Amino acid sequence: MKKVNVKRVEDLEEEEQSFPVSPTGQYFTSSVLSISVISVLESEIPIDDSCTMILLKDVFLPINPRFSSIMVRDKNGDKQWKKVEVKHKDHIIVPIFPEGKAKEFYDNCFNEYLTKIAMEQLPQSRPLWEIHIFKYPTTKSAGNLVFKLHHSLGDGFSLMGALLSCLQRADNPSLPLTFPAFNSNNSNLESDYKKRFCTNVVQKVSGVVNTLVDFGWSLLKSTNLEDERTPIRSGDEGVEFRPIDITTMEFSLDHLKQIKSNLKVTINDVICGVLFLGVRLYMEETRYEQKNAKSTALVLLNTRNIAGYKSVKEMLQPSNESKWGNRFAFLHVSVPKINKDEDSLTNPLGFVFKAQNVIQRKRNSAAVILTGKLLDTLQKYRGPEVSAKYIHNTLKNSSMTISNMIGPMEKMALANHPCKGLYFMVVGVPESLTITMMSYMGTLRVAVGTEKGPIDPQKLKCSIENAFDRIFKAAVPSASSKTPN
Repeated sequence: MKKVNVKRVEDLEEEEQSFPVSPTGQYFTSSVLSISVISVLESEIPIDDSCTMILLKDVFLPINPRFSSIMVRDKNGDKQWKKVEVKHKDHIIVPIFPEGKAKEFYDNCFNEYLTKIAMEQLPQSRPLWEIHIFKYPTTKSAGNLVFKLHHSLGDGFSLMGALLSCLQRADNPSLPLTFPAFNSNNSNLESDYKKRFCTNVVQKVSGVVNTLVDFGWSLLKSTNLEDERTPIRSGDEGVEFRPIDITTMEFSLDHLKQIKSNLKVTINDVICGVLFLGVRLYMEETRYEQKNAKSTALVLLNTRNIAGYKSVKEMLQPSNESKWGNRFAFLHVSVPKINKDEDSLTNPLGFVFKAQNVIQRKRNSAAVILTGKLLDTLQKYRGPEVSAKYIHNTLKNSSMTISNMIGPMEKMALANHPCKGLYFMVVGVPESLTITMMSYMGTLRVAVGTEKGPIDPQKLKCSIENAFDRIFKAAVPSASSKTPN
């Protein structure tokens, strides 16, 4: 007689209420990694939180079932998302500070508060997110709304799509938000590589050589090869558990586009050139003898096939190429050095071209794809903890991480609260320096997360701003000639 599998009603109900955690989600909730994303919305008007619970219940929670789920292990020991009843008040935090103080006082309060929540772990006993409402006016806003979301819920693309689902255009809520055009050359890392790899024999040979060199170097960087201890890298164990400072600065997208156009490079080349030069200027000023110390940046790449943000509903469809989840890869990039015969004062554009060359060469390589395959193999045969350890070492052995997101061109509003500014920071990373970028309303907002103590955040901020000024004046001389003395 043929055996028939019969499941109890309780088992079927439990299956309906649970679904597997992705491999990357398991890495980010392992014994060695617990990484979260903090997103800050700066309100143009004082925050009225009277409708918070309604928005939470009717808008935020329905976005994705993961926002109403916790991680549990099934009978086989595999991690699953399990739906639970959300106790809304446990996830909404409204800090209390003295009333009637100056905006500068609240600047300090807000910065310290961000440091505090960046260090705290999200409780595993409830869904992995929190919303913090800072209702005091700072020099930059009338109030701040802070979302803390665990990275296992999704990557920046997914989480930004979720956040935008809660927001509307401030001028006309019936119209959709629009975004700067994506560069089609960056649409899909794997498919783009395959097309380029088949172009001609020279590129094939170059691609194979670059792949072998880059994958070998990436393997060494993730195992034995560690960056030097420098003014931007303490190299201490457990750096991910130490307090951080978060500082921000703004750059005009129009100015970035002017540099891009005049130098015939990409926006990413310009941004990386500015950051690399800024970091070297900081190292030079802080510890001159280490201005050219070996330093590696991990540039995060989105590996989706995308031409813009998708709605959350679209991302959840199985056939969609821009699926919800964690879909990104690391690109190892050596921070260019200041040549002995080259003065960064007289030739700041050299850093833009160096950034262009190294990133272009890295893109003519399948090393990122092979690294992804390696992680899949480790996860399959040795488990997610081993893969997580590999990622931890990749981060720990490098000096900094750079990631960016594209935001809307129009002003947004949440529950009739116009959003004046927007930025994010990745926390819990075993590095002393993390740099994130977010475009919004024609401005690029750069956020810099630094380990408290070893790095002077204000000096680093000034160095990056100085680097931008030097590059802009060198690339757009007509603009600098118009500047009054």
